[in-house]
Amino acid sequence: MENLKASIDAINTLFTDESLIPDQYKISEIHQREYLLNGQLVPWNGETTQVFSPVFVGSGEGISRKLVGTIPHTTVKEAMESLDAAVAAYDNGQGVWPTMSVEDRIACMQKFVYLMIQQREIVIKLLMWEIGKSLGDSTKEFDRTVEYINATIDALKDLDRQSSRFEESEGILAQIRRSSLGVVLSMGPFNYPLNEIFTTLIPALIMGNTILFKLPKHGVLAHYPLLNAFKEAFPPGTVNTLYGRGAEIISPLMESGKVNVLAFIGSSKVANSLKKLHPMANRLRSILSLDAKNAAIVTKNADLDVAVNECLLGALSFNGQRCTALKLIFVQKEVAQEFVAKLSNAVAALKPGLPWEKDVKITPLPEVDKPAYLKECLDDALANGAKIINENGGYTNHSFVFPAVVYPVNDKMKLYHEEQFGPIIPVVPFNSTDEPIAYQINASHGMQVSIFSEDPQEVASLIDPFVNLVSRVNINCQSQRGPDVFPFTGRKDSAEGTLSISDALRSFSIRSLVATKATTANKTLFNSIVRDHDSNFLSTDYIF
Repeated sequence: MENLKASIDAINTLFTDESLIPDQYKISEIHQREYLLNGQLVPWNGETTQVFSPVFVGSGEGISRKLVGTIPHTTVKEAMESLDAAVAAYDNGQGVWPTMSVEDRIACMQKFVYLMIQQREIVIKLLMWEIGKSLGDSTKEFDRTVEYINATIDALKDLDRQSSRFEESEGILAQIRRSSLGVVLSMGPFNYPLNEIFTTLIPALIMGNTILFKLPKHGVLAHYPLLNAFKEAFPPGTVNTLYGRGAEIISPLMESGKVNVLAFIGSSKVANSLKKLHPMANRLRSILSLDAKNAAIVTKNADLDVAVNECLLGALSFNGQRCTALKLIFVQKEVAQEFVAKLSNAVAALKPGLPWEKDVKITPLPEVDKPAYLKECLDDALANGAKIINENGGYTNHSFVFPAVVYPVNDKMKLYHEEQFGPIIPVVPFNSTDEPIAYQINASHGMQVSIFSEDPQEVASLIDPFVNLVSRVNINCQSQRGPDVFPFTGRKDSAEGTLSISDALRSFSIRSLVATKATTANKTLFNSIVRDHDSNFLSTDYIF
């Protein structure tokens, strides 16, 4: 009882007076009054939107969400101006950026990385304050993004080296390279507002496309320190930022028919509605990362300690707010009680706190309506026969919700079907492995699954059906995106297109070739062009 009281007290006293926050983590309000358009930071004197933190701070009048700052609330007019700038910069593939040599585009990207690193401290601090991500995870997100950009540069060098030679077949001489697609509309999520967006924006950009960059709902200000880096590193019109309500400004962009690629990370419902707005469906390429409710399958032959540890990480890293999170855990009945007990004890040991606190594991949630939604899910589960197993499960203090282990979950409950995207761990008992297989067959999503078993034959019997139902099968480990060199995609409503460092370069480009009959005259012609460096495309230059 004392431990229970101590834990509740820790949650109830989570939010404190602002004066008690360590000085190195305090933040002054940032009021953004400019946006990036056609190579300029354009002043904004119109309506603004307030950005509030999930962290509540105290004052003499009680506690309230900390105001982080304000951002421009731009309109359709500014969105269409950004589109015009991107279209003009691309210029039907004749613009400065799409016709620039690969080596020169790489040099621009390297300049951007250099300028980005100068803003590391403030971006990390903004990630903590805007979305409640822990100091360790915010730091990891920034550093991983820098690593991703550098790895993308290296991958493009490799790709270009492979294309730096001519091929001859059946009397035809050709050089095959990858070229750009056009204007890319890049939209990303709040949970990884830097890294996830950059996994589409960076490869799209470096392949010669021009960018319309819609900032996420939460984590907008974290990009503000980087606007000057985009401005300084790339030609005018190459990158243009969009603010305001997506429902207002995105529809006319898509309806214009001038967007060539939709790079979107979010819900399948929104993605489908956006694609339908485009008047020329065959001209639109879509790179999508969408819904997921990744399942874990823990059999009676699993090492339960390994399963509990991995499921804990998989379900609750960044409060379960990841598309790759484990959101439904199937456990064979013979070991279900033991598994649930171990998992509950592990959850009880997690430290609740503010993002900058040492060893914090559970932090406040950025979505204002999320605690109420999670309560609905828990109430629905309880009404349909489940129990909250762990101490303080679901206990809420304003924007903070302590994780809940819910058992036994069945197909009558919201938690069985809906992607909770938060700190609830639904556990489903099963008799036969046919049951989780049937779940995946009937599910609308198909991103990943995690299988926990030490029996080789059992693991093999689960691998074979699941590789045709999801895009990644994890054995005795949590679901996750990385390493970034591995393919990242999904089946059904979970994804369209494939993202890895090399796959993304291909996703945002198309194979183009210059060909001729292999006559002496044509070979002489090609040699002259290559020798005199008359073409950026037709070239045998080797980038080191």
